[in-house]
Amino acid sequence: MKRSTLFYVLVPMGLFAAIICAASAGQGTKMAPDAKTVTIEGAVRDLACPIQNPASSATSFSGQCNLDCVKHGSPIIILTKEGLIYFPISRDMPDSDQREKMMPFVGKYVQAIGPAFMRNGTRAIAITQIKELKSVPMDTDAAE
Repeated sequence: MKRSTLFYVLVPMGLFAAIICAASAGQGTKMAPDAKTVTIEGAVRDLACPIQNPASSATSFSGQCNLDCVKHGSPIIILTKEGLIYFPISRDMPDSDQREKMMPFVGKYVQAIGPAFMRNGTRAIAITQIKELKSVPMDTDAAE
């Protein structure tokens, strides 16, 4: 039985693609070498409430609504007093989920340090250090 010319073209191409994929598996992309480390302060919040309710702020919001939204899967963000939103991301690629790391801080005002990134108005921070700032007055009984 004779094999077609197509067989001799496609099989080597498939093997080549498999070798390239295997060689690059797990490498991911690298963090931008010029990423600046910043210190931000803000409330660890759900994304939905401050987006849908502009009156909601970093220091005045419904703590229960915030917690309920996060528990139901709303993305966790840090909302600064200036109204800027930062998404927590990992330093690694592929990115890993930050929910477990952020859950103890939900509803609290924090200081976060790490490389920051911005693209088309979206901000992210790869948190290397985070701590609660208990001295910042919070009204988490506010209605949203």
